[in-house]
Amino acid sequence: MKAFNNILAALGSPLRVAEGEAAAVYFLGIGGIGMSALARYFKSLGVTVSGYDKTSTALTRQLSGEGIHIHYEDNIELIDKKAQVVIYTPAVPGDHNELNFYRQNKYTVVKRSDVLGAVTNSSFNICIAGTHGKTTTSTMTAHLLRHSGFGCNAFLGGIAVNYNSNFWSSEKNVYVVEADEYDRSFLKLNPDIAIISSMDADHLDIYGTVENMEQAFIDFAARLKWGGLLISKFGLKRNAELATGKQLTYHLDNSNANIYASNIQINKGSYRFDVVVKDTDAPVWGLKEVVLNMGGKHNIENVIAAIAVAHHLGIGKEEILKAVADFKGVKRRFEFILKTDKLVYIDDYAHHPEELRALITGAKTMFPGKKCIVVFQPHLFSRTRDLADGFAEVLDLADEVILLPVYPARELPIQGVSSELITERMHSEDKIIMSREDLLQHFKLEKETHVEEGFEGTVLITAGAGDIDTLVEPIKKILSGNEQ
Repeated sequence: MKAFNNILAALGSPLRVAEGEAAAVYFLGIGGIGMSALARYFKSLGVTVSGYDKTSTALTRQLSGEGIHIHYEDNIELIDKKAQVVIYTPAVPGDHNELNFYRQNKYTVVKRSDVLGAVTNSSFNICIAGTHGKTTTSTMTAHLLRHSGFGCNAFLGGIAVNYNSNFWSSEKNVYVVEADEYDRSFLKLNPDIAIISSMDADHLDIYGTVENMEQAFIDFAARLKWGGLLISKFGLKRNAELATGKQLTYHLDNSNANIYASNIQINKGSYRFDVVVKDTDAPVWGLKEVVLNMGGKHNIENVIAAIAVAHHLGIGKEEILKAVADFKGVKRRFEFILKTDKLVYIDDYAHHPEELRALITGAKTMFPGKKCIVVFQPHLFSRTRDLADGFAEVLDLADEVILLPVYPARELPIQGVSSELITERMHSEDKIIMSREDLLQHFKLEKETHVEEGFEGTVLITAGAGDIDTLVEPIKKILSGNEQ
C-alpha cells in the first residue's frame, strides 16, 4: 500500500492505510474516458474500486467485467462509505446527492486532475497536450515505448486498439499522460517531456477568451521540469512564448520545422514516408520507409511527434519502425468500421472544427472520387454557439451533411442555440438535421431504394463526442446488410 499512501499524502489527506487493511477509492463519473483510466490504475494497485455513472456504456460494462462495481442511480445507499478517496469529474452537477454526502461528511473529495498530479508526482512524465491530436499522439507515444520494450505506464483519453484499454502499468517509473486542457487540468502535471499539438479556440465556457486559453498552454509549458524537452507544432500562435528550455518543433512536411515527414505516399489506406529530425544539439537523424497503417494525413504528423519522443529516449530505429507499423490505431480516431472497394465507413471522435477539417480532408484525399457523406453530432451548446461559423465552413467540404441535435453533456440548453445555428451558416444545399431514429430510418430507406448499388462510391463519416458512437453498430449492420 506504499503507492496508495504516497498518493494520500500528495493529496493532503491525513489518512493512511496500514499493511493488511483494505484500501478503497470511489469514483463519481467513473465511465468517463479519463476517469476509467484512473479507476484501472487503482485496481492495478490492489485497491477496491467502485463508482457511479449516469448511464451504462460499453466502457462501464467492461470495467464491471474487470471487477469494478458500478451503479447508475444517484443513491447514497449504494455508495462505498469506507472509501479513503472520492474522485469526481467536473461534469457531475453540484446538486448530486452522492457528491454532497461525501463533502458534508468530510471525506477526501478531489478532482481527477488532482489525483493524476499526485500519481505522477515523482515519476518521469511525458505529457501530451493540445485542443486536438492529443489522444492519438499520446496513444502512439505510449505504444512506441511499450512495443519497443522501453516500458511505460499510460493514462490515455481513448482506447488503444492494440491493447483494448486506455491504461496500462509498468514497473518502469515512466508515465505517458494525456494532458487535458479542460478545466485547466493539465496545470497539475509536471512534464519531463511535453508535446503541444494545437492551441485552437475551445472550452471558452471555461476560459472566457481565446487569449486566456492560449495563456493556459503557455503556463503548461512553463511547468516543464529543469532540463526537460518541449516538442511543439511548428507555426503555433505564440510559439515563442512557450519556450522555457529546450524546444523542438514538428510539422507534417514543412522542412523549416525541426521534425517533419518527406516522400509521403498513400497505398490502400496506409502511408509510407520518411522522417527527418534536425536537433540543434545532435546530428541530423532520420527514418526511412516508415509505414503507418492508419488513415488521415494528420496522423502522420501525430506519429512524427511520438517518434521524436522515442528518439530522444534512445529507442533504436528498427524498434521504432516495427512499433509504428504495428500500431492499430485508437477507437473512434479515423477508425475504419467498413472498408471495401465500394464503401468506406469511418467513425471519429472529432468535435472541433479543426478536427473535422483534418478528418474530412484526410478521407477525401485517401479516397478521391468517392462521395463524402458526413453525419455530425455537435457536442455542447456553448461550443456550438462559439464555433458555429467554423463548423459550417468545414462541413461545407463534404458532399452531403446530416446533423444530429446538439449533445448537451454537462450543460443545460442555451436559448437560440441548436444544430440550426450551423446549417443556417452553411453554403451547401445538401444538408439536413435529423433525430437519431430518423437517421437510421433514412439509411434503411437508402439501402432499400438503391438495392443494386447500395452506397457504392461513398465515404461515410460519423463524427462527434456525444453518444453518436452508439449508432455505429446499427449503421454498420444496415450498410453491410446484416441487420436482424
